[in-house]
Amino acid sequence: MPARKAITGRSQEPRKRYAEELRRLRTARGLSLRALADAVGWDPSLFMKLESGKTLGSPEVAEALDGFYGTPGLLLVMWELAVGDPTQFKEQYRRYMLLEAEAVSLWHYSVSAPPGLLQTAGYAREALAAGWIKGHELDQQVEARLGRRQLLESDNPPLFRVILSEAVLRTSLSDLDAWREQLEHLAEVAERPNITLQVLPFSAGPHGLMNTAVKFLRLTDGRTVAYTENDLRGELVEDNAPVEELQRRYDAMRDLALPPAESRKFILRMLEEMPCEPSI
Repeated sequence: MPARKAITGRSQEPRKRYAEELRRLRTARGLSLRALADAVGWDPSLFMKLESGKTLGSPEVAEALDGFYGTPGLLLVMWELAVGDPTQFKEQYRRYMLLEAEAVSLWHYSVSAPPGLLQTAGYAREALAAGWIKGHELDQQVEARLGRRQLLESDNPPLFRVILSEAVLRTSLSDLDAWREQLEHLAEVAERPNITLQVLPFSAGPHGLMNTAVKFLRLTDGRTVAYTENDLRGELVEDNAPVEELQRRYDAMRDLALPPAESRKFILRMLEEMPCEPSI
């Protein structure tokens, strides 16, 4: 049987397809980037980056372009698919990302950094740059990481429990403004109804996950899988026995953590302890 030909010949990867569709719609109108920018109201450099795939932009831009081109909802849907496209993540993380998008509840323990789902742009950029990522790849990975936050900001977000080691809150960024923004974001999300945030203080002492960052995903079929990681690699754990062992350790550690209300106060105290901006 002969191989089936592609109907359009366009990319099947959501991120690339979004860029191609934006370029196709503009050129079909005979518009330059500057003319489009003048009509829609953003800088021409943004549309150049969108059409080259260097950025996905925001949902507001997608909605504005839908209105301009008369494609109600089409570009916004394509943007959503592109944001969730697992191919934008490094290959070793893609299987986890697919499962994360389907999970009905999540539990995380973070050893030294806020979980990616709760990171601000400033934190993500400095953390990723520390791993020697730079240039276009850095921009794309920051955008991909921030795109994951859509999972918690959707109309029907999963339940999310996160325990932060005190080390997370003591390891500041070199950019103090970006670090303040990150702490403020943690304090804000701690008040959301679908998020339970707890701090594990140093005073809790040794526990069973001292050197292991772990994430649990409760899937739609009732299974729970785990994902452990360090700075170099991550491992998806699907067998029942090791998942249950990790859960026992997580539960024992959770008993040592501060209650949610006390945890938020702890974060607010960290904000108060930050150096004041110098007076002019």
